[in-house]
Amino acid sequence: MAKAAGRSKGRSLRIATWNINSLRLRQGLLRGLVDALEPDVLCLQETKVPDELFPHEAPAALGFGHVAFRGMKGYNGVAILSRIPFARLDDAPDWCGKGDCRHVAVALDLPGGPVELHDFYVPAGGDVPDREANPKYGHKLDFVDEARAWFAARKGLSRAVLVGDLNIAPLENDVWSHKQLLDVVSHTPPETERLTAWLDTGFVDAVRHFVPPDEKLYTWWSYRNRDWRLSDRGRRLDHVWVTPDLQGGLVRHAVLKDARDWTQGSDHVPVCVEMRV
Repeated sequence: MAKAAGRSKGRSLRIATWNINSLRLRQGLLRGLVDALEPDVLCLQETKVPDELFPHEAPAALGFGHVAFRGMKGYNGVAILSRIPFARLDDAPDWCGKGDCRHVAVALDLPGGPVELHDFYVPAGGDVPDREANPKYGHKLDFVDEARAWFAARKGLSRAVLVGDLNIAPLENDVWSHKQLLDVVSHTPPETERLTAWLDTGFVDAVRHFVPPDEKLYTWWSYRNRDWRLSDRGRRLDHVWVTPDLQGGLVRHAVLKDARDWTQGSDHVPVCVEMRV
């Protein structure tokens, strides 16, 4: 999806998503992402910056004149950087009543009508897949349940896109070893079943539209892997979903795997989808 690929005919929209793992630490890497993917909209997760310290100069310097964010000190945080004007949407609940800045939504102002865009950072869930022994895991399951229920109640949702670090690899080929990771948080059955139920409230997995489910596909490689390319023990934690009315307009996707090698890069890599809208 580099410049050489060009744009599809007609009005196209490129949306990229990236868990940046600290915006202030890695804002200098955004230029590489923009040069490689040329997104119209960039959704970030784990920005780790309180709203009053948000670095407005970084998106402005890259041509993103419209910004929506929710952040807090040290962890969590989401942001939408856009070249396209938008209206902020604030009708979603305070997920699990925690106020922990894991979701921001906007309506992009496009000639064919607004496109509703949701940027999520789902809780990671800790290390132990037991809600009694590990409250973080319980919080994760409850968060996904609540999000599923909220979208299920929105009958007839159209022209909508949901992206983000959903912290779950739902399919067998979204992880390097299905059997070995069944009891590892991010691929346990209670998580994958819940994420699939959320998807089924009215969305299509846009990246798997291009990459068949029987092919391996990852967006995250642990910092613990000394040679991540050689071991390739990845997981697909970062997602782009679209409502079915947008599926026919899907043009291409990109997983910017080389970003994993950027100096002081995130353990996640950017994912981008282009669609005609």
